Amino acid sequence: MKSLRHLASLPASIPATADDILEFHAARLLLLILLCGTKRHKGGLAKIDGLTKMAKLDFFVRYPEFFERITARIEKQKSIPPKIESSMVRHHYGPWDKRYYHVLAYLESKGLISVEKSGNAYLLQLTGPGQEAAETLRSKESFGALSLQMQAVKKLLGSKSGSALKKLIYDVFQDEVAHKELGEVIG
Repeated sequence: MKSLRHLASLPASIPATADDILEFHAARLLLLILLCGTKRHKGGLAKIDGLTKMAKLDFFVRYPEFFERITARIEKQKSIPPKIESSMVRHHYGPWDKRYYHVLAYLESKGLISVEKSGNAYLLQLTGPGQEAAETLRSKESFGALSLQMQAVKKLLGSKSGSALKKLIYDVFQDEVAHKELGEVIG
């Protein structure tokens, strides 16, 4: 994964995709915390309680057809086969992206999020500048579809815990996730 400012040093013949760009993942996670997280009080800073919850909400954002299948199951509608926005791997606790630690460290180093240990979980919270950056991203047309997907994920699944989301994923996506080996790409 490369930062945008380092892409210019690559030869023009080497293709770069959004999935390879650090800032793409950072922007998505800022929006995820803003749009799928909760606020402690009106006007407060958005937060998500736990890495597992963050990863599972991100899974449903990055795999829109998996989200449609969960929506269909919850609303008892027709199921739709999956299409993938950006790959994740099977991890001990369900879908996971090995880049999370790198991207979260990047966001924390830029002062856009704070990470706090709370019992066995980590509280991920936007800082003032992080909230402003996320609101700016939210207002951009290029993030419109992603923002709408996050709002739909929040509405349907935002009140569930990370453990409940993990169980739901394992129960519904047996072949696609649960039966995969650790580290295997979900497809």
